[in-house]
Amino acid sequence: MLLGIDLGGTKIEGIVLQSKENPEEVIRHRINTEEEKGYSHVIDNIKSLVEYIEEKINHKFNKLGIGTPGTIDPETGLLKNSNSQCLNRMPIKKDLANILNKTILIQNDANCFALAETLLGSVKEQCPNAKNVFGIIMGTGVGGGVIIDGKTVYGSQGIGGEWGHTIVTDNGDDCYCGKRGCVESVISGRALQIYYTKISGKKLKLEEIYAKKDSDNHAKETFERLITHFGKGLSNVVNIIDPDVIVLGGGLSNIDELYNEGYDELKKYVFNPTFNTPILKPKLGDSAGVYGAALL
Repeated sequence: MLLGIDLGGTKIEGIVLQSKENPEEVIRHRINTEEEKGYSHVIDNIKSLVEYIEEKINHKFNKLGIGTPGTIDPETGLLKNSNSQCLNRMPIKKDLANILNKTILIQNDANCFALAETLLGSVKEQCPNAKNVFGIIMGTGVGGGVIIDGKTVYGSQGIGGEWGHTIVTDNGDDCYCGKRGCVESVISGRALQIYYTKISGKKLKLEEIYAKKDSDNHAKETFERLITHFGKGLSNVVNIIDPDVIVLGGGLSNIDELYNEGYDELKKYVFNPTFNTPILKPKLGDSAGVYGAALL
C-alpha cells in the first residue's frame, strides 16, 4: 500500500492507495493545517494525521510521500519558495523523518499534481502515449511540474517546472518571491483579485469578477489580463520543453475560456507555424495532489 500526504495552506489530507497498479482508496482523511499557529504545530498535525490513518487500517508504513507548497533546497535541505511562509527555511523533510521514523519522499505539490494526472488521470485517459507532460496548478498561486517518461523532473535546484515565477510583464505587482511581474503575481487568483480592486476600487472574489466580465468593464479588463498573460507565460514553457500534452489544475482550471481563447493566445507566441498540443482539463480534481504524493 502507498501512503500520501498533501500539505496545503488550509488543509492536510492523507490517503492510502492499495497499490500503483490498483490505486483504489483504502482510507482518506483530512484535517485543518492551522499554519497561523506556526511550523511546529503544522508538523504535529501531520504526525497526528499519519498516526490516525495507521491506527484506522492497522498498518505501519516505512515510507511516506508528501506534496508541499514550495520545494526542498538540495544544498541546505530546507524548504523554500512556499507561499505558506511558516514552512520556509525549515528542515521539514528531516523533522518529519525523525518524528515519524519513516523515509520521507517529498516534492512540490504541482509535481504531485502532474504525476497523478499523468499516471492516473486525464493524461492517461486521453493521451496515454504522452512521454513529456507539463502540469499546471492555477489557483491562489501558480505552479507547474514536468513529467518525462512517468517521472517528475526535480531539477538540480529543486525548481523544475516553476513557470509561475518567470517574468511576463513589467507592469506587475511585487511577488513574495522578490520579483515583480512574474506569472504568479499577474494571473493567480489572488493577483487577479488585487488587480480588479486596483482598477475598480471594489473588492470582489474571482468568481464574482468572472461572472461580471460581460457587464463590467473592469471585470472584462481583468479577464483579458488573464487570457493574455496565460498565453505569454505558457509559451515560454512550450518553447523550452515542447510538451506532448499540457494539463491544467487548480481553481482557475474551471475557466472554460482558457482552453479556447487562452489556447489561441498561446499559439501567437509559440515558436512554430502550427501548434496542436492539447490542453486538458484535470480528471482527479482536488484529489490529484494527494494521489501524486502517494505515487512518489
